[in-house]
Amino acid sequence: MNRGTIYNLILLIILILVQVLICNHIQIFNVAMPFVFIYVIIRLPMTVSTNWLLTWAFAGGFIVDLFSDTPGLNSLACVIIARFKQPILYLYIPRDDRTRDILPSMVNLGLANYSKYLLTMTLLYCILIFSLEYFSFANVKEIAIMSLSSTVLTFVLLLSIDSLMVSRTE
Repeated sequence: MNRGTIYNLILLIILILVQVLICNHIQIFNVAMPFVFIYVIIRLPMTVSTNWLLTWAFAGGFIVDLFSDTPGLNSLACVIIARFKQPILYLYIPRDDRTRDILPSMVNLGLANYSKYLLTMTLLYCILIFSLEYFSFANVKEIAIMSLSSTVLTFVLLLSIDSLMVSRTE
């Protein structure tokens, strides 16, 4: 295992602990829940193979599922966002040799592109998790409100985490 892999594994463990011990107990106005552990999936370098990315996503989601009493919801949502990570990133940046091995971050993509990428990934995750949780479209309004408010809260937290990571590496 190289140094970057060990760093990402430690970061995943720390964010899963934060998610399970703190964030799972936060619910703002009974609609907004933060999901900080998805940061590692979103931030993994584009050079990580699809098999490893899906494995990391499933493992992270599975561990959160074990402690959150959500059988398979986080696992499925994490695997889906991991699968669509590359196509979503290439919606906002040109696909060429310079971006083939890019590490998605505010420094590498710029604030505007990174914010669009992060917002799209977070929105996709929140829509998936709440749609799967309700498993019905009878409460579309409630699913939409919870998805949007959780997206905004998670987006702000993930931007904060990314700015902390940038200042640590500089």
